[in-house]
Amino acid sequence: MYAALLNNVLVLAVAEARISENEKNIKRQYFCPQCYREVQLINNSKTPYFKHIPSEVNLSGENKEHAQSKSLLTTALRAAHFNAQMEVQLANGQLRADILASPNLAFEIQCAPLNKSEFRHRHLLYRQIGVKDIWIVGKRHFLGQYIKKSQLIFFRRNKPWHDYYLEINPDKLVISLKYNVLLEPLTNKIHWQKQNFTINAKGLKKLWHFRPALRKYHIDSAKQKQYLKMQLMQKSLNGMKIANNLYKRRQTIDDLPPWVFSNFRKINSPDNASKFLDQA
Repeated sequence: MYAALLNNVLVLAVAEARISENEKNIKRQYFCPQCYREVQLINNSKTPYFKHIPSEVNLSGENKEHAQSKSLLTTALRAAHFNAQMEVQLANGQLRADILASPNLAFEIQCAPLNKSEFRHRHLLYRQIGVKDIWIVGKRHFLGQYIKKSQLIFFRRNKPWHDYYLEINPDKLVISLKYNVLLEPLTNKIHWQKQNFTINAKGLKKLWHFRPALRKYHIDSAKQKQYLKMQLMQKSLNGMKIANNLYKRRQTIDDLPPWVFSNFRKINSPDNASKFLDQA
């Protein structure tokens, strides 16, 4: 096998062999473009190639979750009258869509780790060829009580849902929409509303037309203020930055306006104290 998938992009064994010689400490995970099982780069011959890893390893973990999710969603899209195809090469072979639902709509199911630069590269390629890319994440990336930096790239925003996030669970046969996602004023704790949709034609139709009532969340301003005081006392990086800005202005935490401790904020926005001090 002389080509394999790396972050859903088809790469050549010869080219990857050259890279591996220069970056031996960087682990790169490859998958077979036919069966989607994990493969390894063999570079001890005149002509480098990829070889399947033993099946007992491949049938577990993220790759199985990815394959199941992709198959279920493709079947549901076809039942909903989309001519959905899996693993379609786009952008002159630079990109391989998990699912191409129509000429201008693609779905990416992300179960493995993905850094910001890799995501941006794929997202920009989609934009350049005029295809809207919808990202749905696997269990590794499910939202918890607190936001992680690695999750920020998967958020999208629209008018009916505001900041939202899509998760897929092939075992339960559902896609979860977490919408109206907001960050607390000063912490990384998030609040959201959630609705599950069955992975079939009916469930997808309900998702397309879902228009919820957006809830207004309550916050304890006193706890937010206490959290900020703790950040300053512990001298966290952000706490030191805020303390420095307060010192330059000859102010204390008590001089900050009430909204700093009471207003929720959008995803990918700075904490309210930093926002106020940077604008002041």
